[in-house]
Amino acid sequence: MLRALLLGYGLLCYLAFLAAFGYLVAFAGDLGVPRSVSAGPPGPAGPALAADLALLALFAAQHSLMARPGFKRAWTRIVPPAAERSTYVLLSSLALALLFRCWRPIPGTVWELRQPLAQLAVRAVFWAGAALALASSFLISHADLFGLRQAWCRFRARPYREPAFRPNWVYARVRHPLMLGFLATFWAAPRMTLGHLVFACGTSLYILAGTLLEERDLLRALGADYAVYRRRVPRFFPVPWRRAGPRDCP
Repeated sequence: MLRALLLGYGLLCYLAFLAAFGYLVAFAGDLGVPRSVSAGPPGPAGPALAADLALLALFAAQHSLMARPGFKRAWTRIVPPAAERSTYVLLSSLALALLFRCWRPIPGTVWELRQPLAQLAVRAVFWAGAALALASSFLISHADLFGLRQAWCRFRARPYREPAFRPNWVYARVRHPLMLGFLATFWAAPRMTLGHLVFACGTSLYILAGTLLEERDLLRALGADYAVYRRRVPRFFPVPWRRAGPRDCP
């Protein structure tokens, strides 16, 4: 019964992620949702900025703290190890939902593209970024990243082993293609408002800090193999003549 409950819990947490990811794309792209990064109840710029920065900081703190190995070791004394990743996914989704609900747009336009071809090109970058973010998760075990594999192994009473990281496909060109996709999605806006700029800058700073922390953990876990991979492959922007070789990472 416990194994079945854990599997059901993992599935519900995954559905929460799908809802949050879909709304995030609509939120960042001003795509017909009740509240978006640029549309919502107006208010004074000062309080709106303070509220938005607090929401971004809350999400960044939750997302980074719960991803650290030390926190995971302590957390799994409270929750079953098979539910640890699912719980992380659920709380991240709830933190995003709070941001969506409480975000306060800041009036003012930084830039606005009026040429149809320019708008189309920027929208193409926006959708390409969203697709890259989602596709990259499948290259590193989508089911593992969102807790489904852990719950499934527990349901089948099989030992869980973390998947080996291999720099295949786009990971042979950039170390963080998933985050590159989010950067493209957050910045590719035909009309950039001040509120959208705050969101894009805040999330970009978090992505930069988060990848630094993640790589520190990976260096500790994988050692010299990851150090070689990190030297050869750029963090975000691909270099055509550089490619990770088969000996770069286990």
